[in-house]
Amino acid sequence: MSTGFVTIAMDDLEKPRGGRPRAFDPDRALDAAMHLFWEHGYEATSLTMLREAMGLTPPQIYNAFTDKETLFRKALERYHQTEIGFALEALSAPVSTGEAIRRLLLGAAEAYSRPGKPGGCLFVSGALATSPQAQAIADELKTYRKASEAAIAGRLAEGKTKGDLPEGISVEGIAKYLAGTMNGMSIQARDGASVEELRALAETALAALPLRRQNQGHDSETGHHAGPFPRG
Repeated sequence: MSTGFVTIAMDDLEKPRGGRPRAFDPDRALDAAMHLFWEHGYEATSLTMLREAMGLTPPQIYNAFTDKETLFRKALERYHQTEIGFALEALSAPVSTGEAIRRLLLGAAEAYSRPGKPGGCLFVSGALATSPQAQAIADELKTYRKASEAAIAGRLAEGKTKGDLPEGISVEGIAKYLAGTMNGMSIQARDGASVEELRALAETALAALPLRRQNQGHDSETGHHAGPFPRG
């Protein structure tokens, strides 16, 4: 199974165990669990909180999701499916590399501050502080973050191959910088930063990239400046 800004195939939660039909909507229940984990983190989310939010009895939870750790992993998959479309769209858009990265960071500013949803990114906030007993969860989230960074690096490498980026740049270094910026934006959003503040942070990060001909590119398809990356 792949993670990060790439496709994840989710287990079929509609399939009942032992041939018995489910008396609840698994997607709705999983969304409720996802929001709790997103808001409170893995360890701070208790089984009592999960039961109340999901509207399920303990036997229903265990029958559908086995245990809290399995439920959290499925919540991560659900989050990937429903909440990071902005990243998938930005990195796959048929635009210049600079415009793609600009869309990625500004998309993060919007996604991390959506009204009615917890601030930030679940992949970052899900286990900012975990005990040794939850190390497997911390490792799982690290895997998602590393895969996201790799996806950014892949888009940069594609741009470099097409002559869309300067020859001398470090794809891995810039990808790490951008992933770190997004992680920081997530934490800022958790601390209450507004979408305007997050957009300003994104623009500052773009302007600070050590690349030639900064902010001189112009994307003909969007009418936007392509940010810090020159067009080929």
